[in-house]
Amino acid sequence: MAIGPTQILIIIALALLLFGAGRIAEVGKGLGQGIRNFKRGVSGEDDEGDGEGTASKEPKATEGGKG
Repeated sequence: MAIGPTQILIIIALALLLFGAGRIAEVGKGLGQGIRNFKRGVSGEDDEGDGEGTASKEPKATEGGKG
């Protein structure tokens, strides 16, 4: 027995009644960020391009001269 479009609509309506649209949007946003972070972790990328503490691949020079 497969889930039909009517059952999906009923589940969505119940979720909206229980949690509200704002809470469901927060959950969706968190889920999207989690998936994005998982993909970055699997591919081995650093935190580049998201604007939050971008990491440089080149070592930073110290102020003391050599290093």
